[in-house]
Amino acid sequence: MKLIRTKREKLVFEISLPEKRLLCEVLKLYPLISATHHRLSKTARPAKHDENQRLLEESLAAQREENRKNVRAMLDKPGHFQTTASGCQLALSGPEIEWLLQVLNDVRVGSWIALGSPDPEQGKKIVFNEKILPRFRMMELAGAFEMVFLDALSGRTPVE
Repeated sequence: MKLIRTKREKLVFEISLPEKRLLCEVLKLYPLISATHHRLSKTARPAKHDENQRLLEESLAAQREENRKNVRAMLDKPGHFQTTASGCQLALSGPEIEWLLQVLNDVRVGSWIALGSPDPEQGKKIVFNEKILPRFRMMELAGAFEMVFLDALSGRTPVE
């Protein structure tokens, strides 16, 4: 997948059919992080902590539902991926890339959590087996797609 041009406030990416299949596979996993995973505080218990935590979870649920609708629209909308001789093209606006980054990050971090939050510096390594490999694969794919979009937004990727 690569950025090929900017067209009317949209970034146009060339994506092969296997890459499109993998992107769709990753996006269909959304959401992976539960709303209860996010905590206002790990230590303090202010007087309104429970109410504030509930508000945070409601807000995250609303954002998650909006992202889920955007993902479904992207995957279901005919013509969103324009077929070309080499695969297809995907045109995304800045805001579309922003929510797509949120979705991909949720899948990446959610996969990392499901893998036991590995951290080699703290001695928490991944023990690979047949059960772990699909989750690890999705974590890495989500990260790779994130990098393509982040590089495109930052201007670090030259337009071909």
